[in-house]
Amino acid sequence: MELSCGRPAAALPGMEAESPGEDYESLPSGASLSTHMTAGAVAGILEHTVMYPVDSVKTRMQSLQPDPKAQYKSVYGALKKIIHTEGFWRPLRGINVTMLGAGPAHAMYFACYEKMKRTLSDIIHHGGNSHLANGIAGSMATLLHDAVMNPAEVVKQRMQMYHSPYKTVLECIRTVHRTEGLGAFYRSYTTQLTMNVPFQAIHFITYEFMQEQINPRREYNPRSHILSGAIAGAVAAAATTPLDVCKTLLNTQENMALSSVNISGHLSGMANAFRTVYQLGGIPGYFRGVQARVIYQMPSTAIAWSVYEFFKYFLTKHKLEKRAPY
Repeated sequence: MELSCGRPAAALPGMEAESPGEDYESLPSGASLSTHMTAGAVAGILEHTVMYPVDSVKTRMQSLQPDPKAQYKSVYGALKKIIHTEGFWRPLRGINVTMLGAGPAHAMYFACYEKMKRTLSDIIHHGGNSHLANGIAGSMATLLHDAVMNPAEVVKQRMQMYHSPYKTVLECIRTVHRTEGLGAFYRSYTTQLTMNVPFQAIHFITYEFMQEQINPRREYNPRSHILSGAIAGAVAAAATTPLDVCKTLLNTQENMALSSVNISGHLSGMANAFRTVYQLGGIPGYFRGVQARVIYQMPSTAIAWSVYEFFKYFLTKHKLEKRAPY
């Protein structure tokens, strides 16, 4: 997620305004790398876990050849059926590996993003806000994020599938490594990057546009961050659903689906995934689970933005209070 340096924010009550470079929208210049990483890790874990049950539903709804007992018409209906037939905790299977991956992945993402954004903004726009710098920084940060998160995604989605043969995360990791090799954990990496780079670009542009409309002064305004984040997440999620469906197929390697189109062994490569999805579901196949994906992303991105923006506000306020004369 991109955090821009806009106009100077209003001074905090009882304090003189700082220089433009010290406004709340930019983390304090003296903030350490660990500060960026901690804020990002907390935001990432909350983003991925709060709506995790809906993510489980999304994975199943994207199945191209679902078991008759795992066919769902709506997100609510799916959750209700899963809990009723498979147990209350079933929608949370795999959440532990997601938390383990999301923490370090988002820590590196935000740290890399903030560093790249400042460096590129200085070059392109002499320190001002640059959409080009934001986009490039976000794309570079995505490379690190996905390198950490991709193996966790593979394990998570295999745990989420109906009739998953894996009892624990450790069993899943060991079995996949033994039967498919280390490369299985990165089989969808290029597809994930192909999805996440445009996702982040759409996400950033939409968030910035919304902020310009409802929060032009770029002050700390939780409601504006939540609303902008939710809309940005929904637009980006809907636009990149076809790539997400292909990623899910590469991660889960659905046996029934692959067998029905006479594919033996393991499916690899984005082009092969696109072709297989079309063979099995036509154009509508690329949008399987779009409802669940949008419902998942809206609150997830809203949470991530609001948490990160709060950390920025809190850190800046704390810094100004320490400087204020008694």
